Amino acid sequence: MGVPTVTQHFRNGNTVYDSVYPVVPAFNLTDQDSTTVTPQTFEGKIYVADFIFLSCPTICPKMTANMLRIYDHFKNDNRVNFLSHTIDPRNDTIPKLKAYTNSLKITDKKWRFVTGNQDTIFRLAEKGYYVAAGKDSTDPGNYIHSGGLLLVDQQRHVRGLYNGTNKEEMEHLIKDIQILLKEDSGRP
Repeated sequence: MGVPTVTQHFRNGNTVYDSVYPVVPAFNLTDQDSTTVTPQTFEGKIYVADFIFLSCPTICPKMTANMLRIYDHFKNDNRVNFLSHTIDPRNDTIPKLKAYTNSLKITDKKWRFVTGNQDTIFRLAEKGYYVAAGKDSTDPGNYIHSGGLLLVDQQRHVRGLYNGTNKEEMEHLIKDIQILLKEDSGRP
């Protein structure tokens, strides 16, 4: 996802064009265990990301249930991780994020629920993952955000956006993760 930068150079007397797709930019957030989470946390791994908040009265519970389904499917594959960003860091404190992961029975480091500066998270959603996240006083939860689950490859490229409230889309996500895992296993 995102608009590629096209570069031009010469090779063997010919003009060659390369498309360089954007990557998820650097970030520094804190997870439910008070551990710093950066892109290096997921180095060499595929991960599925989303943007939620714990008091969400609408789509977040469905998104989390579907993310849990994907998590359970890949629970024993350390090449696949998960990253949920809270868009309500004032209320979604580290202890609340920890209690939430405990309620989901997440006991490993494969699924991180992260918090940080709200404006930073909003900017990361929009500029890094190409999805919406922001305050909206007209929304029942006072926030508006994408309902998407985002598939990020080993090089931090967003490779897909899936409707996080749709169970059928989760089958597509599982298949696409399996494709990325096969692509990765074919590398030297």
